[in-house]
Amino acid sequence: MSHRTLDPPHPRLRSDDATARRWQDSGRRSDYGTRRSTDDGRRPAATQRSDDAGRPRPTGPILRSGRRPRTLLAGLLVLTLAATGAIAGCGDESAGADSGELLVGYQRFGGLSLVKARSEAPDAKWSLFESGPALTEALKAGAIDIGQVGEAPPVFAAAGKIKFRIIGTSEPVPQGEAVLVKEAKGFRGFADLKGKTVALNKGSNVNWLLVKLLEAHHMTLADINVKYLKPAEARPAFDNDQVDAWIIWDPYFALTERPGVKILADATGLASNREYILVSPEALERKPDQIRRFLETYRGVTDWGIANPEQRTKILAPELKIDEPTTARALARSAKPLAPVTPEIGAELQAIADGFTTLELIPERVDMVSLVDDRFGEVFR
Repeated sequence: MSHRTLDPPHPRLRSDDATARRWQDSGRRSDYGTRRSTDDGRRPAATQRSDDAGRPRPTGPILRSGRRPRTLLAGLLVLTLAATGAIAGCGDESAGADSGELLVGYQRFGGLSLVKARSEAPDAKWSLFESGPALTEALKAGAIDIGQVGEAPPVFAAAGKIKFRIIGTSEPVPQGEAVLVKEAKGFRGFADLKGKTVALNKGSNVNWLLVKLLEAHHMTLADINVKYLKPAEARPAFDNDQVDAWIIWDPYFALTERPGVKILADATGLASNREYILVSPEALERKPDQIRRFLETYRGVTDWGIANPEQRTKILAPELKIDEPTTARALARSAKPLAPVTPEIGAELQAIADGFTTLELIPERVDMVSLVDDRFGEVFR
């Protein structure tokens, strides 16, 4: 596959099969689509990235944002239920449920991209998703067995009653997500965004980063105008000054870096921004050996990529459809080793979920600790 620089530089993501594309479309129509914070509640959530196990849930002024979170919650509930309900009845139509294939959901820049690009998992059927929330909906529908997401999607999926287990994670990637602004606007810090319009993808890792940024600067959701946009929608909005800031992750982050664009803040000291490997309970029961072999491959390919960054860049640039310098820059800060799930990881996820609950961005407390399954822990050690 020949590689090219994106023009315009926000990739049009496609699915490898019609089934996965259908679930992606369902995600676009769901609450994980584009809405403002006054209508729903996902984009203002965030990802854990640096919220360690012992970190207290968000406290202070952010928790007193009583007006907007309640409205956000209403929209979130309606749209999430509509999305999951719409696809729940179609699960038996997903191809491969009882076949020898392992149905794998991945995102363009996630760690699984390298496995796919190297054709290292011959019994895997790959489905591409633009974001974690769309991937978790496909998991609910039975369209995939296993997939990789950031930290907020598991929390919103659990709140939406989607059944899954968390079987692996990664080392923290706090530099892999950031708040981008135009230098010409003169913003010096996140506090300068008070009263401004901030774009982000609802329910993704950046949702948790927003929560932590607001908390750190003694602000609330009512202090900014949150505009929930998918990456392909947020990039032109940012370029055309329809929003004042964009909170985004790699490789979209790297694609947007250019003269005149400033990194206002990243997740360092605020969120861990880990990857999480989710699997359906049905797949755990039916395909445990396949899952183990796949995880061993995933671990081996990831370690190889970290040890061979130049070769990794040459392989992934065509897969990502972006130029090699941009690919290398994004990978240098965002590609991290895999890691086993531990009680500390469960506590870290629980802190994120409890923070969302306190802000009324999810309807009730969810037990994230019970979703952590360490049966494959030795693969990652």
